[in-house]
Amino acid sequence: MNVITPAQPKISAVLTLPVIVASLGYFVDVYDLLLFNIVRVPSLKDLGLSEEEISRIGANIYNWQQAGLLIGGFMWGILGDKLGRRSVLFGSIFTYSLANIACGFANNVEIYSLLRFVAGLGLAGELGAGITLIAEILPKELRGYGASVMASVGLAGAIAAFFAVKLTDWRIAYFIGGGMGLILLVLRINVLESLIFNKSIEKRGNKPVPWWTIFTSWSRFVRYIRCMGIGLPTYMVIGIYATFGNEFAKALGITADVQAASCVLYTYIGVVTGDFFSGILSQWLRSRRKAILLMMSMTLAGVVWLLYGGIQSTTVLYACYVWLGFSIGYIAMFLTTTAEQFGTNLRATVTTSVANNVRATVLITLPIFQLLKPDWGVLSSGAIVGAVCFGLALLSLWKMEETYGKELDYEEA
Repeated sequence: MNVITPAQPKISAVLTLPVIVASLGYFVDVYDLLLFNIVRVPSLKDLGLSEEEISRIGANIYNWQQAGLLIGGFMWGILGDKLGRRSVLFGSIFTYSLANIACGFANNVEIYSLLRFVAGLGLAGELGAGITLIAEILPKELRGYGASVMASVGLAGAIAAFFAVKLTDWRIAYFIGGGMGLILLVLRINVLESLIFNKSIEKRGNKPVPWWTIFTSWSRFVRYIRCMGIGLPTYMVIGIYATFGNEFAKALGITADVQAASCVLYTYIGVVTGDFFSGILSQWLRSRRKAILLMMSMTLAGVVWLLYGGIQSTTVLYACYVWLGFSIGYIAMFLTTTAEQFGTNLRATVTTSVANNVRATVLITLPIFQLLKPDWGVLSSGAIVGAVCFGLALLSLWKMEETYGKELDYEEA
């Protein structure tokens, strides 16, 4: 008697409309998210601020954007679990597209700050909702590939943002970002809702699990903290090692002029390829945990290379930043793992908030780095912050549930 085994889904099945549209949405998301960092100095100089004011007020405006991300992470996540993943994809991109177009017309600091807050609020929904939708619509055997496609296309938005500013002025760069978002909004009209979410709504009716039970249930809280912990090294590398690459270069004794923007650019070139690789790696290893551990170990090796590898030239320094970017390229993978850790009725809330909470950890790690610098110096301060982040990340990954191939059609009780 012949046993018929179910046919394995083809990799080509990954290239569905929802995956393509979510990927393009993440492209615009990253473009707009990094744009203020890139145009901060020229835009504030254009508004008539002095060098001292640009540093102080620029940091304040950035904090407004981060506040929007933190609030929006929970807001869009809760809406995603109540109204659907599709509704968040529409609402978030509409919000941040209009806000970015308006930024191009900003003529004073107060309006600029408010618009970056609104933009952050909108940007908060894109990545988490996209990852959640992809995780629910793709066959379980292909979820890693879907995350790879979305991440690699999306993070190319960072590179596009650098070149948009290089080829145009800051106001035009904002118009480009907002315009791309509105065009993408039209493409999202044909995106269907997740069937898993629709089934979940039918099951639970008007009895949703309150979002705050993430923090009142010990099991959920531990899972939530673990999901945040494994992502700590990613934004530490971006927010400290890359953003202050000029300071690390000086501390290493490199005499050539090293621009922080160039360090960030090379890091993101690595991230694009690394995020594509990590999803394929998890499919090959048939394990999310092993793939994340390998990428995390590569990141640690890159940090040791940067701080203690005796780098003396800009060429080697930039190569190190490409390596660091490649090795932290498990951003979409740890968010896919997050989506797989929770039931359908809390999945969007958790995935969207974790994405933005990890981004916002720079608000903690960066002040610690700045506080340590006067006494410890740039390299030692970077090493101390890195040791804490890697320690927490490895502790979070230890005994974390393996979710490769996990069925997602279940609820949190």
